[in-house]
Order: sequence, then structure tokens, then C-alpha cells
Amino acid sequence: MSKRLIGISSIMLALFSPVAMSTGAAELPSSYLPVGMLPDPGLVNDDDRFMALRDAAMHDDAKAAQMHASQLTNYAIPSYVEYYVLRTRIRSISAAEIQTFFKKYEGSAIADRLRNDWLLVLGFRGDWTNFDQQLPLYVVNDDSQVKCYALLSKAIKQQRVAVEARALITSPKQYGDGCYQLINVLYEQGQFTDADIWAQMRIASESSAMPLAKRLGKMLNIPEKRLVEAMDKPANLFKKEPANDRISRELFLMALGRAAKNDPEKSVQALKKYAGRLNSAEKAQAWANIALPASQKLQAEALSYWKQADSAHLSLEAYQWRTRMALREGDWKMVKNTIATMPISLKNQPTWIYWHGRALLQEGKKEEALATFASISDQMHFYGQLALEERGQKIGAPVLAKPVTQEELIPITQNPNLQRALKFYAMNLRFEGTREWNWALRSMNERELLAAAEFARQNELLDRMVNTSDKTKSDIDFNQRFPTPFNDSMYKATQAVGVDMAWVYGLIRQESRFATAAKSHVGASGLMQVMPKTAKWVAKKIGLSNYVPHQVNEVETNIALGTNYLNMVLTDLGGSQALASAAYNAGPGRPRAWRATLTRPVEGAIFAETIPFSETRDYVKNVLSNATYYAAIFEKKPQSLKNRLGIVIPKGMSADEPEYQ
Repeated sequence: MSKRLIGISSIMLALFSPVAMSTGAAELPSSYLPVGMLPDPGLVNDDDRFMALRDAAMHDDAKAAQMHASQLTNYAIPSYVEYYVLRTRIRSISAAEIQTFFKKYEGSAIADRLRNDWLLVLGFRGDWTNFDQQLPLYVVNDDSQVKCYALLSKAIKQQRVAVEARALITSPKQYGDGCYQLINVLYEQGQFTDADIWAQMRIASESSAMPLAKRLGKMLNIPEKRLVEAMDKPANLFKKEPANDRISRELFLMALGRAAKNDPEKSVQALKKYAGRLNSAEKAQAWANIALPASQKLQAEALSYWKQADSAHLSLEAYQWRTRMALREGDWKMVKNTIATMPISLKNQPTWIYWHGRALLQEGKKEEALATFASISDQMHFYGQLALEERGQKIGAPVLAKPVTQEELIPITQNPNLQRALKFYAMNLRFEGTREWNWALRSMNERELLAAAEFARQNELLDRMVNTSDKTKSDIDFNQRFPTPFNDSMYKATQAVGVDMAWVYGLIRQESRFATAAKSHVGASGLMQVMPKTAKWVAKKIGLSNYVPHQVNEVETNIALGTNYLNMVLTDLGGSQALASAAYNAGPGRPRAWRATLTRPVEGAIFAETIPFSETRDYVKNVLSNATYYAAIFEKKPQSLKNRLGIVIPKGMSADEPEYQ
């Protein structure tokens, strides 16, 4: 067995991350109260004590957790009380205690949560007998580290898992002890070759993941000083030609990609200067390493770099950006070819199914293209809508499902998971509430899902209503999926500035799912998620007298500030909803800069697909998809997403110039 790559502290960070913290546990005897520890008199009720317990668990404070738990013997959700105490002792807890909890709360969300935690500990310990027994019982199974440990367990038993491992370990942000150990063991066993480790090194370089790079460097016997220089001061490697050994050449290739993040042209010059020192495969990889950051900077030259990188090994991100740049420059033959080379996991995504269909149309293969579009045109999302239009239809609101009856609602209101969720939401513990809510949905049929969505509406949890209703496939209730709360305020605000109400509703659905108290990690607030500085600036611009910061969470004020700001960026960006939606999410300067890199007018869909920020890219697609459905509801007639997207035109150019024809 290879040595551990990281310490126990990383396991505990994983266990107490937002992904790990979620559901929980039972009554504790008063003997849990450590001698000399008295309850905090500032905690006036059980909910306060529970919050203190949760906080103690998050800080791995076992004594404080036990003290607070001893005062919660009659708490409304005892399973979470016990869970949080157990969590603080997870490193030393006995298997018998764990099994007692599992038996007591079998089939609950919190038991599955604890099983996730326990699997991480078992994996870290290398206790594969117990790990293998527990893994099949883990229902959610969404933890990347657990998945890495599962493959590691198989590898230690001499099973071949390299193919599965390559597909799993593609995002360093999700790595941890399990994934690091998996890489190490597979390399020691010969299941991973040097090429696999260098492929991981390229992913580390692309992601600026220095901890991963250093671990991989030790495996490849790369002096740390040289590795750090290639990552942090790549231009230093361009001062002389790379030596004729693998490490030197690979570090040079890595440095080309790192330097290209700031100045692709400098990397191109270095590559051309030392190309004679590289073989054909290395040259292709060098061009690919430069092409990715150049693409993310939306440099038109990136397409020519990609054309010189045909045999290179690409990351999932690189595969997609190669196709995006072909789209942006209108090279449909390359679009088709690059999609054909994508891994199946990418090729089968609706995004690339749609663009493959468009490439087929450009080749004149209409029947094949229409069949391609038909495979996704019944799906209710951005590319499903575009595919429907390619088949000659427009986007409408389907016939509403039969309303939920009182008989259907009764068992939903009595569901213990949903009741726990309501309790957590009332305490503003949205993470725990959502875990309990989603656990309840796992076994529901479509009518039950609609009933659960109605239950959410009745309890003013519109975000849960939307998300729950979105899960149905055939029984669709558009009133649940696309609600129109605060209609009077919205109509008044949008009419005042002349902005499309369907678009504003589409934006709110994406921003907050109509949760009026929603607050993002960066401080954006309310229905329209307005940033504090933006709110203050807009309030001054529109003459909102006596504005104070807390007003941003008031529904009418939030809508007024949000719609006015949206109208301002729409006007500034020439009336393009695609550009203005991007500006609302990423700030107005960025879409202006992205438009400035265009060499020709492009469809709004192409502009959206080639937005460099993944969050903004998805945001624009979702907002305009939502807006199209809302327009169909409001106008009571089918709509065109393509028309809403329009054409994004470089400043100073018109859409009818030859470049677009």
C-alpha cells in the first residue's frame, strides 16, 4: 500500500464542507454533558441551542457539541442532534455506534449523510472490508472522494479500473485524499502510465491547481523548484531551448500554456523559436496548450492554433473550447469534426447534439440533421427549444396538468422529510432543508411531485415549488414551473421603464427562484439579486429618496432597482437581451469586451455558447430560455427563442455586411 498523500485534516475539511453538512440524529442522555460545562444562558430556546450545536459540529468542537446536545433531549428533530455529536467524534467513533445510528434511522436522509461521512473515514483508514460493505447502502452516492475510494478499493484487489479512473478524475477542485491515493496506486501498479500522470499535470496546469501539480511532480521525480517555476514564472523557460529529456520538454509545454493565460502571442513566439527541439506530437500538444487560454480570451487566432493541435491530448474543457472557437469563426466543417472527436460523455450532451445538427444542416444533410434535432426537441431547456425551432416549430406553453387534488395533497403534508424540511427552512437552514426535501422526492411519481410542488407553494417556498415541478417529464404544470408572483408590482415596474416583463421574470427565476430573502455568497440580495453597491447607485440614478441598504430586500424596491438596472444595461448594449443578461450577471464591462473580440456578427446562441465564464454562459442560456416560456404564457401564443437571442454585432458593423452572409 502506498503512503498517504495528505493528512487527516483534509478529510475533515471534506466532511465539514457545505456538500458534506446536510442531515441528522437522536436523543442524548444528560451524561453527555461534560463535567464542569454549563449550558450557555444566552441560548433562550431549543432552536438557538440546536444552531449552537450545529456550529460546534462545523468547528469540530466535541465538548461544546455534547454540552448543547445534553439540553436538546426533547428536540423536534432528534436525529440531527445525535448526528452532529457523532460527527465531532467521527475519527474515533466505533463501528458499533455507527451501526446503532444506521439501524435507528434506517432509510433517512441523515443516515445516508452519516454513511457518506463514514465511508470517507473508512477509505482514509484503508478499511476496505467495512468500506465495501457500506458502499452499496450509500443512496445519494454523489461524493467524488467516495467514488475515488471505491475505485481504489478495487485496484487494491488487483482489479483493472484505469478507464473508470480517467473518466472520474477530471476536476482537481473535487480531488481529495481518495483521488490522490487512487492516482498514486494506479501509477505504482502500472495501470496509469507516465502519459496519464502528465495528462493529470496538464489538468493541474489548466486549473492552476498547484497542490495537485506538486504531488504529481513527486511521482515523476520533478524537482519542485523547476515545477513551481513552470507554473508561476513560465516565461523563464523561454530564455533558452528546452533540454532533450522528457521532463524538460513537458515543463516547456506546460509553461507555454501557463504563459498564454496572460499573453498567448508570447507563447506562440517561444514555440516557433524552439519548435525544432520538439517532435510532432509535442508540437501538437504545445499548440493545444496555447489554444485553450487563447480561446478563453476569445482571440480569433485561437482557431488557427487548434488546427495545428489535431493529435494533442485534450481535457474536457479543451474539447469544448476547440468547438466553441470553430462556432465563433463560422467554420462548420471543423465544428462537426471536433464534436466527432469528443468523449461520449460530452458528445451526448444536448449542447453538442444541437450544434452537431447545425453542422449537418450546413453540409446539406437535412434529414440527418432533423433526426438529430428530434432527439432533444422535447426537452425543456435552451438547446431543446432551439432544436424545436430548427424543426419548424415554435415554443409554447403545454397544456396544463390536471390540478392536484386534496386527496393527493394529504400524504404529502404528512411526509416526515418534508416536515423536517419546513422546520429547517423556518430556521433559515436552507442546506439541511433542501437535503430533506430532495430526499423525500426520490421515490415520488409525477403526480406526487406535483403535489409536493403545490405543498411548497402553500408554504411560500416558491424555489422548492419550481425545482420540484421541474422534475416531471410528462405531467407538466407551467403555473408551478413558471410562476408569476408579485404580478402587480412587476407590471408597474416594467411598464415604467419599458422593459420586457417576460425577460424580467425569466431573470428572477434564474436568480432567486422567487425566494425574497435569497442572498448570494457575494452579497447580492432579494428577488433580482441586486448587489449593494449597484442598488445604491441605481437608487441615486432613479431618484429614490431616503434609500437605505436594508430596503433592497423589500419586494417592490428590489424589483424597481433590478428592472431599472436591467434597462440601463440593455440600453448601453444596443438592445441585445443576450448581452444585457450577461451584463447583469458579470457586469457590463465584460460583455462589451467579449463583443469587441468578434470578427463578424454572430447568432445570439453562438455568442451565449462562447461566453468565457461558465456561470455566465449557463446564466444567459437559462434566463433567455425562461423568458421565452414566460412570453408564451403572457402572449398566449408560441414564441421564438432565436428571435429573442437575435444577432450580436461587433460595434461599428451591421448584420447585413458580407461577413455574416
